[in-house]
This record gives sequence, C-alpha cells and structure tokens, in this order.
Amino acid sequence: MLAALTLLIALPYGAASHAVGEAEPPRARVEAQEAAKPRPFGSECRTRVEGSDAVAYCHNPYPETDRVRLHLECEQWWDIDSDGVFVEAGPAQTVRLTGRCWKEIRSVWVSHQK
Repeated sequence: MLAALTLLIALPYGAASHAVGEAEPPRARVEAQEAAKPRPFGSECRTRVEGSDAVAYCHNPYPETDRVRLHLECEQWWDIDSDGVFVEAGPAQTVRLTGRCWKEIRSVWVSHQK
C-alpha cells in the first residue's frame, strides 16, 4: 500500500490520473472537446442594390450545403416586401439571388439554413 501511494505521488499528474482508473486519457478528452466544437458554416454573401433591383452573390467555402434566401424590405408602404425561395449553395459553389421592389429598396439581407 505504501509503495502504491509513493508511486502515485511520484508520477506526473496526467499519468497518475490515468493510472488510478480514469475513464479516458487526457488526449481522448481533448479530441472529444474539439469534436464537440461547432464547425464553421454559412456562405459568404455580397449584396448590391441598384434602384429597385437587388442582387446577392453567395459563396459557400464549407463542405456542408447551405440554403440561402434573399429578403427585401421596400421603401414605400404600399410596395410589397418579399422573401425569396431557398437556393442550395453546395460546397465550393457560388449562387446568385435576385429580387426587386416596384420603387426603392430600404434594406436587403440573406438568411442561411442547414
């Protein structure tokens, strides 16, 4: 018993904790934490407004498919705001989204969905 206690005190922390029956070694814990981190996701989108027309180019640099959608808010109260359809941007793919208002555009943005 005294020899085991002496050995436990003399070992480095990582080796001692594994030696006393810890469920997983430190390397496995680090790998599990890295796997649990969220992976980057989402296309990079650039929007341009010219008068009543809007265009967005979205490039997806990631391996998962990103579904992008263009949204327009029109300046005039009587002009109908619009939400475009979802378009799939596959890995390393660039997609073009367009929309328009009858008159001026107040704001334009792109939403993402997995």
